[in-house]
Amino acid sequence: MSSSEMIDFVITWVDGNDPEWLRIRKTYENKGENNNIDNSEQRYRDWNNLQYWFRGVEFFCPWVNRIHFVTWGHLPEWLNVSNPKLNIVRHEDYIPKKYLPTFSSHTIELNLHRIKGLSDRFVYFNDDMFVIRNMTSGDFFHKGIPCDSAIMSVHCYNMEEMFVMAPFRDIGIINHEYNMKRTIKSNLFGWYNPKYGFNVLRNIVLLACPRFPGMLQQHLPSSFLKSTFEEVWDKYGDILDETCTHKFREISDVNQWVFKEWQIASNKFYPRNLRVGTSLAAYDIPKVCKCIEKQQHKMFCFNDTNLSEIEFEDAKFKVNCAFERILNKKSSFEI
Repeated sequence: MSSSEMIDFVITWVDGNDPEWLRIRKTYENKGENNNIDNSEQRYRDWNNLQYWFRGVEFFCPWVNRIHFVTWGHLPEWLNVSNPKLNIVRHEDYIPKKYLPTFSSHTIELNLHRIKGLSDRFVYFNDDMFVIRNMTSGDFFHKGIPCDSAIMSVHCYNMEEMFVMAPFRDIGIINHEYNMKRTIKSNLFGWYNPKYGFNVLRNIVLLACPRFPGMLQQHLPSSFLKSTFEEVWDKYGDILDETCTHKFREISDVNQWVFKEWQIASNKFYPRNLRVGTSLAAYDIPKVCKCIEKQQHKMFCFNDTNLSEIEFEDAKFKVNCAFERILNKKSSFEI
């Protein structure tokens, strides 16, 4: 690939068992009481399956230019740090000092464009998102444009899940910047594409709304233009800055979806079929294992849930056995 066609992968990871990291996190937890922070243990616990992420990328996406591994500072003991495709990025390497230390995924994600050497086109992964089948660069970018699904949705607030507020903040920025009807009218192919199947009906029905009611998110790896981050920071840096000052996720935050939705609302995307991947919850382990072993999708997200410690250990064992059945050979990222 030429430099203009290169696609990097970015993955963020935290070792929730690191004693030094736990000590520092505890220090900031004790600085005042705030019931509006999200600091649940499931945000940080380790499923011990990161090696399968690297194997999946190497075996199913060998065309990737570089992998930027974002970490607080800890590293898996099995990681081959000398791999030429690997760039280890610590928080202090790219996140402005005034935001550090941070225990918020939002701060970590909102500043990804600052990573030194990051290509203009990149795909962002959480560490619970895996590639389990052959993929091409065309699954993520089409002629340099991010692949995504422009499908509207209605966000429904639930007092018991206050941390779903970020999508409201995100779409608020989008509606301040873009006119829904003008956006759709100027790109009918993108918004009423047969690849969306019955989801096209969402866009037909919700066109009656005075503005974007929200956008459907699949919880899958996200294709980004670095310029999108720069543009949103340039225009709405005060809002992003406020989120980044929070040490933990808070109810008033925006998140990285604001960049995805900006690309869609500005029609800088190419339509993609939703069947490219799926998102599954940890409480349905048989379904998760079947998805992996049968390689039912090209990629999938495995969402941690409120499992007890015993349930968690059992689920971890079964899921990793499923990964081992399709990815049992070490990658060059392992010692």
